[in-house]
Amino acid sequence: MGNKKFKVLIVDDSRIVSELLTELVESDADLTVMGTAVDPYEAVRLIQNETPDVILLDIEMPKMNGITFLKKIMSQHPIPVVIFSGVAEVHSQNAMDALRFGALDVIPKPKSVDPRAIEETRTRILFSLKAAALSRNRLHLIRSQRPEQYDGSQKEHPKVRLTEKEVNKVIVMGASIGGTQAIEYILTRLKPTAPPILITQHMPGGFTRSFAERLESICPLTVSEAEENQVLEQGHVYIANGYYHLQLARTGMHYKVRLTDDEPVNRHKPSVDVLFWSAIKSVSPEKLVAILLTGMGEDGARSMLDLKHAGALTIAQDEKSSVVWGMPGKAVKIGAATQVLSLSEITEVLNKLKC
Repeated sequence: MGNKKFKVLIVDDSRIVSELLTELVESDADLTVMGTAVDPYEAVRLIQNETPDVILLDIEMPKMNGITFLKKIMSQHPIPVVIFSGVAEVHSQNAMDALRFGALDVIPKPKSVDPRAIEETRTRILFSLKAAALSRNRLHLIRSQRPEQYDGSQKEHPKVRLTEKEVNKVIVMGASIGGTQAIEYILTRLKPTAPPILITQHMPGGFTRSFAERLESICPLTVSEAEENQVLEQGHVYIANGYYHLQLARTGMHYKVRLTDDEPVNRHKPSVDVLFWSAIKSVSPEKLVAILLTGMGEDGARSMLDLKHAGALTIAQDEKSSVVWGMPGKAVKIGAATQVLSLSEITEVLNKLKC
């Protein structure tokens, strides 16, 4: 990423955790620790002297909790924030609040000393810090991509279990950093009779159910965390369970949800590539619409190219509306996108589709 190192401010009331995180951050050639703070007030003093590229923030701290501090940062002096907390997964509403108020990622502190879990957390922290730092000049997009207000009491629940012959379109979608806001933007603006939508958002297990529940409360569609063997229904959105890969399968006359506990792909579980490749095997290409939204890395790009070659409609979010133009940018670079569109344009395309 060049000679310049991204400056990280660590805010955590545990000195031991701060020391471990400092060692971790300094082990990466693209990152350096600007400073550590035991509470938000000390963090503010440090920021007044030097502005970090990204803040690694705990939630449960003395004097002021991390969510309150996050809200103040985003309203007064926007700086990219990654949450690293021990209470994020136990109380996953904390995670949803953090994302809603502008955090770019939420990473739970590992509960186990298992080397595999520790290594996965290490990789995720470094990946997210660099992605967040790259988004520093694009934080205004998070504020501009607000979901439309929707009265959930008026929600329609069309329970139309679709046979393979009745399905005109199936939508598969993938996202990472900045994706929760992009997904909210799109889903809150879709018609309740939209084709079935399967979404892989890079998000840890324990968070995805709360994410689906939030979407269900603000969207005209029916939204749920994906479950094994669900039959696809009109107007229904299936959010990948953060513990499993989400796949699409055809069984008899129906399209169904499949969850697999395989190894991470592109360092991710769930992986967008896994979802997109499963769609190629299960659905006629002319019925498929694949969408790759904001996110760092390359997950989803290669499988989108295969989808395009097969004859599916493939859409990449444009750079202007992306918080991080990594995944969709890679898809555009390798020629995998049939169309490159803004979030509003993607919404327009989807609302013209017939289930």
